[in-house]
Amino acid sequence: MLGDTMLPVALSAGLLGYGYSAGDIGLVMAASTACFAGFVVFGGVFADRFDARRLMIGADLVRVCSQSTAAVLFTTHQVRLWEMAVIAVVNGTCAAMFQPGVASTIVRVSTDVQGANGATRTAESIASLIGPALAGVLIGFTSTGVVFAVHASTYLTSALCLISLRLPALPPRLAAAASTFRADLAEGWREFLARTWMWSVILVWMLYMVCTIGPYTPLAAAQIIPAHGAGAYGLVNSALGAGTAVGAVCAMRVRAARPLRAGSMALFGTALMPTSVGLGLPVWAIACCVLAAGASSAYWGVNWATSVQTQVPGDILNRIHAYEVAGSIAMVPVGQALAGPASTAFGARHVLLAGGVVPLIVAATLLSIRPVRTLGRAKSATPH
Repeated sequence: MLGDTMLPVALSAGLLGYGYSAGDIGLVMAASTACFAGFVVFGGVFADRFDARRLMIGADLVRVCSQSTAAVLFTTHQVRLWEMAVIAVVNGTCAAMFQPGVASTIVRVSTDVQGANGATRTAESIASLIGPALAGVLIGFTSTGVVFAVHASTYLTSALCLISLRLPALPPRLAAAASTFRADLAEGWREFLARTWMWSVILVWMLYMVCTIGPYTPLAAAQIIPAHGAGAYGLVNSALGAGTAVGAVCAMRVRAARPLRAGSMALFGTALMPTSVGLGLPVWAIACCVLAAGASSAYWGVNWATSVQTQVPGDILNRIHAYEVAGSIAMVPVGQALAGPASTAFGARHVLLAGGVVPLIVAATLLSIRPVRTLGRAKSATPH
């Protein structure tokens, strides 16, 4: 996560330095996101059919090579856009192979799944605070190529940690030898559809991604930076990371008997993030609102991840996790793409204010869905 949060800064600064435009940067980033969203379901099938840990290690090692290649290209001043796009495709595909195994690995290494998810989310929040600043310092004192080299080293560190990790043996899948890739893919889809609480959340979440999360990043930057400067925008982003850490810690301490109901109630607080920017509040007020929204989002996120990991059997968990990740992530680029035309037609502030209304609708809708509202805590979600 530390390396991944450094990447947008390094990629943007590096490509701009070679005369490429913001659209070119977006193209490279979109190539990675599209491959991740498109292939993560297949990664889930591979993780269930084979050894998820080995798949994760392989994905890390390939990314060591791809990011090392990027480091060489920037160091030798031979950067071409198509080469960076190819590297982005490789990275996105590897991320799709890596991510499904995360869910099943957390369940296997932890005796307290919710505590483990809280700790993971806290670590991610700290990385999101440190990574961009570290990338900026490295670029200022060294070069963009050095940042890519450091990023490659983070994947190597991840691979070495996974190699040294000792996991309890999984029971063999009796049908694995007779089943086919297509059959496993179809089985994962059937199991996903069989859980109303899961697919209904994903459907509602797609609306949230398109209308709130997708437009927020480009429109908030366009509103805050011209009016208050890049430093103010950095402060707001730091507040988001700090809020996420607070929410994750709260989720470790506050364990509701109905985790999705508690998480849905917390989601009402996420409306503060786009609303504060849309209203044009002072920077300190926006930062406070974003901090509260980050805490709300993280509390939901930990409860959701814990529910998925503890309510789904281990032999299909990677595929189920892949389906829910694909559904959640796929709509973000759509929201980002629609942000520009929508702001042109209605005004950026109106789009942000509309994005602030959507979380209220999302939270209320989730609470109205009985399987979501009544889902109980699994025994494996608590320490033992």
